[in-house]
Amino acid sequence: MYLRQGTFSYLPELTDDEIAAQVRYALLNNWPVSIEYTDDPHPRNTYWEMWGLPLFDLDEPDGVLAEINACRATFPRHYVRVTAYDATYTKQTTALSFLVQRPAEEPGFELTRSEAADRRQVYSVRSYATGRPQGQRYGG
Repeated sequence: MYLRQGTFSYLPELTDDEIAAQVRYALLNNWPVSIEYTDDPHPRNTYWEMWGLPLFDLDEPDGVLAEINACRATFPRHYVRVTAYDATYTKQTTALSFLVQRPAEEPGFELTRSEAADRRQVYSVRSYATGRPQGQRYGG
């Protein structure tokens, strides 16, 4: 079971050449790129930790790939994603977002059902990984 999040979530893992092609596409559209990581990929956790600052002044994907590889090396058991922002709407709008790394072990999510007032069924989602402390959620 894989986490399905981002633009290419149902495709096989992207190679570095395919990542560079997507980053090049974003840069050609004048979309600034940022790199983010987390060990808690809950579907409602949209704000991940940012790796450095957004890369506003790049023209080629080589600099972005160097930052992606530095983030991968620092956090080998975390999820890493690339996000490109479109500023044409005068607000921060995500134009493209995709995973570039996932941990080797993805424990998945638990769906909990409980009854509320008037016998209404209420569902909640909890990541199995959150049973361990932050920083130790994936692997030893």
